[in-house]
Amino acid sequence: MTSQKFPAHAKAGAGDRVAILSPAFAAPAISEAVHEQAMKRLTETTGLVPVEYATTRQLGASAPARAADITAAFADTTVRAVLATIGGNDQITVIKHIDADVIAENPKPFLGYSDNTNLHNFLWGLGVPSYYGGSTQVHLGAGPQVDDVHLVSLRAALVEGGTIELTDPGESEDYGISWTDPRALSEFGAREVTEPWAWSGPKKIMEGRSWGGCLEVIDQIAMADRMPSVADLEGAILLLETSEELPAADEVMGWVRALGERGILEAVAGVLVARPPVSRLGEPVPAADERARLRAEQGEVIIGQVSAYNQDAVICVGVPFGHTRPQWILPHGGLIRLDGITKTVSADYS
Repeated sequence: MTSQKFPAHAKAGAGDRVAILSPAFAAPAISEAVHEQAMKRLTETTGLVPVEYATTRQLGASAPARAADITAAFADTTVRAVLATIGGNDQITVIKHIDADVIAENPKPFLGYSDNTNLHNFLWGLGVPSYYGGSTQVHLGAGPQVDDVHLVSLRAALVEGGTIELTDPGESEDYGISWTDPRALSEFGAREVTEPWAWSGPKKIMEGRSWGGCLEVIDQIAMADRMPSVADLEGAILLLETSEELPAADEVMGWVRALGERGILEAVAGVLVARPPVSRLGEPVPAADERARLRAEQGEVIIGQVSAYNQDAVICVGVPFGHTRPQWILPHGGLIRLDGITKTVSADYS
């Protein structure tokens, strides 16, 4: 088990305030209609009251300004949690401007994914648990309603707690309708039937505190020399996913192999790999058999690299988190259990 200390957060209650931030890209500026629907649904489904900050809707906000909003949201004792509107691609420039002392003295749940891997890693270093997943713009505001698995994990993270066995919703989309299209408020994107999760490794039960996120961002974190120590990842459950940039399997293999050379793959107890997107908005969609092949190829190279460094790791591939919808929000720094005997995954949201 990791040596990091991650005390549980107290859950919020009806009427409590939660911060809505854009620590990377200010998605609400692209479609305020989708954003406003997200805020309405957040209150309807959780009873929580959203509070926006100066850069929440501000395109091109500077890194210091976004960091100031993060620090202010954590410092405000009336704010019970912090939710990201979406990811982006430059949050790595924000981290150095955050007041770490303020965050450490005022820990609270943070929800986000993709480029928010930077902020999750920052919180991990302070011993503050968070939740990997959730984009108000993607998973709350867009479409005809909030997906069941997303809502269950959102409520568990913010207001209910408990241990939940993750399930596959049976369908998935890589992206939704463009936010500038009025249909984005009432229609899902193109969805298809999901494949069964793939399991590898010993028939054992492995449980540990989770760390990880988007592989493209982990690569940046490593280059910036902000990775956790291998010792702190001992016994952890590694979370891995890829973005709408659609990296090729060979590129994914190289990133995972580098984690092996760093000693991380040998240290962890298990690896949870997301169902990856294989198509993106505005580009031709590959045929169904090609999409299935691309997803399988990524899973196979990750399993191959993890197994080469750690044959005792339990590996599960294809879980709907990260850049997919429906999406589970997962504990980051909280406990995740991979049961290689019953082939089930459960997460502790306490």
